[in-house]
Amino acid sequence: MSEAVTRRRKGVGLMNFKHRWSEQPKENLTTSDVPGKRSATPPNEDDGRPGALKRFSALWPSFRKGRKDKVKDPEPEAEQNLPVVDNVSMQPRRVSGQYFFEYLVVVSLKKNKDGSSYEPQITYQFPKRDVMAKYQKEDEEKTLKAISLFCFPEGINWAPLTEYHSETFSFVLTEIDGSRRNGYCRRLLPKGKGARPPEAYCIISSLACFGLFSKIFDEVEKRRQISMALIYPFMQKLREASFPAPGQTVEIKSFIPESGTEIIHLTRPLDSWLEHVNFCTLFDCLTDEEVLQVFAAAVLERRIIFIAEELGTLSQVLHAVAALLYPFTWQHTFISIVPEILIDVVMAPTPYLLGVQKRLLDQVTDQNDLLVVDLSKNKEKTFLVTIGDEDSILPPKLQAEILDAIGQRKKVSNLEEVKKVEEVNRVVSEAFLHFFVRTVGHYASYVKYSKEGPGEFEKRRFYKAIESKTTRHFVKKFIQTQMFDLFIQEAEQQQPLGQPQGIFHRKIAEYQKKSEKSKKH
Repeated sequence: MSEAVTRRRKGVGLMNFKHRWSEQPKENLTTSDVPGKRSATPPNEDDGRPGALKRFSALWPSFRKGRKDKVKDPEPEAEQNLPVVDNVSMQPRRVSGQYFFEYLVVVSLKKNKDGSSYEPQITYQFPKRDVMAKYQKEDEEKTLKAISLFCFPEGINWAPLTEYHSETFSFVLTEIDGSRRNGYCRRLLPKGKGARPPEAYCIISSLACFGLFSKIFDEVEKRRQISMALIYPFMQKLREASFPAPGQTVEIKSFIPESGTEIIHLTRPLDSWLEHVNFCTLFDCLTDEEVLQVFAAAVLERRIIFIAEELGTLSQVLHAVAALLYPFTWQHTFISIVPEILIDVVMAPTPYLLGVQKRLLDQVTDQNDLLVVDLSKNKEKTFLVTIGDEDSILPPKLQAEILDAIGQRKKVSNLEEVKKVEEVNRVVSEAFLHFFVRTVGHYASYVKYSKEGPGEFEKRRFYKAIESKTTRHFVKKFIQTQMFDLFIQEAEQQQPLGQPQGIFHRKIAEYQKKSEKSKKH
């Protein structure tokens, strides 16, 4: 009698919900640990894909009912003096099937027709795409509407301001084919005198590298302070550049009046599977023990809502929590910043990771059977809603090991900021990676292959092989999750052709070798 794991099929309701709402996190690696597994950022073979963003656009008519908004080529304001930029190649240069970025858009707040309030509108796009088929134009219009919504997700009545602290955050647009485009956004107050509404610069890219794009925004903002006209030559140079390999640097030459030609160095982190993550933000908001409880809820695929005032805090914390799950990938709804118009997503019965601004708190705390986490600095308590067992999900011994390991990050406080982030990322990621090595690292021994077809995972034998009762109790729950199920399905599809590559399997091999040595002694 085969002990192959029984597959749980997603119901139609879940699939429809996921297709309509899901903003998938970046997978936490660039080259897969399971041979044949798709890469973290799927290559986009065509700049105008049919069906792009149908998950989002299916909802759009209800958002803007009664309107026939179309993205128009705006007439730049006189003081902006925006240059007419020649269309560059319709196919931006790519490395290993990846674009550096697709385009930059400026989203401004403009008064609506009756002048009663402001609403976000695309006021500039670089580069323009004039030669497109009809379906490509329709898809791009839907994409741009989605971008404007996520750049200003609050849904509030904006008023002109004299001071506004710029903020950087990110979001993800998941398309109908499962591929993802990342939105990197910086909101700031445009140059001028007197009170004025903020505007947003947004870069759309298939590449996940928050730190690198944050530096690009620093350069954009520096040029904006001088003249809007300086931004677009810089972005054109960037668009033509090759995206650097992990650990490598690309140089961009850019002219600035009175300063001459500057050379901007953009370096990609060596650990590419962590390049979209900053664990420092997560630990600035939560204690080590609280992070562990959030991880426990996430690893069992529960509903989790994060509350904060700053958009940057929400996006960075949600991506950090998703990264803690490596080598597994969150398979459910993931929206780092939920626009107010989509707030009803909190009522969904399926698992999710959601970021919600604090002013919408009353609309989420009437839910139960979930975890609501307050990331605010001056909070009275962190967990506003809990199920109650979050501190007992993980095996006690392994909890203690994780706490001891992540505590080592405090020793790097004297490093410069960039090095500190890299070292904290390394320490934290290895701590949680070791947890999965200890709990499920023996999985490969229980995937039985045949010559005729895919392998079969012997689930019962797998968890029965675990000696610790508390660990076995946890693993019996964890193997019911979709993230583990997908991981095993992909392993079953691969014939055992040599040793699997990747950091997870290297850590497994190191741990098994160490265990064998300790048994001999």
